[in-house]
Amino acid sequence: MNRFLVIFFFFAIVSCKNNDSNDPNVPLPDTPKTMNYSIITSYPHDTSSYTQGLIVYKGDLYEGTGNYGFSKLKKVDIKTGKALQQIALADTYFGEGVTILNDTIYQLTWKEKKVLVYTLKDFKKIKEFDVNFEGWGLTTDGKSLIVSTGGSDLNYYEPSTFKLLKTLTVTETGNPSYNLNELEYIDGFVYANQYQLPYILKIDPSTGNIVAKADLNKIWDRIKAIDPHAEVPNGIAYDAATKKVYITGKLWPELYEVQFGQ
Repeated sequence: MNRFLVIFFFFAIVSCKNNDSNDPNVPLPDTPKTMNYSIITSYPHDTSSYTQGLIVYKGDLYEGTGNYGFSKLKKVDIKTGKALQQIALADTYFGEGVTILNDTIYQLTWKEKKVLVYTLKDFKKIKEFDVNFEGWGLTTDGKSLIVSTGGSDLNYYEPSTFKLLKTLTVTETGNPSYNLNELEYIDGFVYANQYQLPYILKIDPSTGNIVAKADLNKIWDRIKAIDPHAEVPNGIAYDAATKKVYITGKLWPELYEVQFGQ
């Protein structure tokens, strides 16, 4: 979404202080490994979709999009990029991250501080939660709903009540990260787009450490060459049955199946 990249000068100051230790008994935090990836294939993607959430559930691709007056929840044909089913959000809502748990769809909103809940089969809205945060990214570990709000934290919520269960600060080399956006839970790790940057972060949810990061600059350059109106990378979806990973971005003309290195 059209947010300015926030530079956390405080974090930089803390970083300098934390890493200015000469004590050999204090281990320095590990630097994230480079997470290599290869493009397996590409598919068409709707260039009107300001992608905010992406998920594969039971073999089907679902997408949440943003922008006032254009926000939607869609079920998408992966091979064609066409919507198989969709609903529009009210013009007053800016749609954000989506996830599915137990055949129930959850969709965040940005500044409206609402979480919208739908049935999987017919996209019927069955509930709204009032929350006290801006919604950015959303995923699930199969038990909790995990929310990013544009800062350095992952917040875990109870699905039936949206009660906050815990907050995990994400760090890179010992310092708080920032601009955590779209999320996906993959084989015990949380993957996150970093808003306005070309990175996908691999986060260990037991520690909050970023253990690896992928640089999407080559894909982003390719996208900009195809369509200069395309915006930042955003969207990670994982098919647990096939082990396939899909990535895209806001207003991108293509969706990619990729394979990440270990």
